[in-house]
Amino acid sequence: MEKPSVYSSRTILLITIVVAIALVVVVWPLSQLGKGDASPAGGADDAELRILPVARVEMRQAGPASDGKPRSAEAIYNTICKACHDAGVAGAPKTGDKAAWAPRIATGQAALLKSAINGKNAMPPRAGDPTLTDDELKAAVEFLVGKAK
Repeated sequence: MEKPSVYSSRTILLITIVVAIALVVVVWPLSQLGKGDASPAGGADDAELRILPVARVEMRQAGPASDGKPRSAEAIYNTICKACHDAGVAGAPKTGDKAAWAPRIATGQAALLKSAINGKNAMPPRAGDPTLTDDELKAAVEFLVGKAK
């Protein structure tokens, strides 16, 4: 023989209704926060501004101070290229590694310069220094290729 339930259906229904009302009373005011506020953070147009990141990290090594004259290939290499190409960071071919540079050299100087200008794989455009001119990049590419021959 089954044991009768301690709570009747009516009691359970009343408890459910009370819990539902309590939730509405608590949740409704929370859902209305920010609506109709006159505060600067309350507008819908400002939502994107409120969720912007606090900071942004941009990896870039400072180049040598420019005096208006073109920088030498060696100066560019030492201040910008060396950071990645000496250690082979993120797949960068190491300076002087003939085996790593051979297939790249085979594509030709124009293709190497295009990669330096536009960026390739982990290398950012203009090696991360937007102030580098095409001529400076060309000299730096020739400098790196010369080390691998």
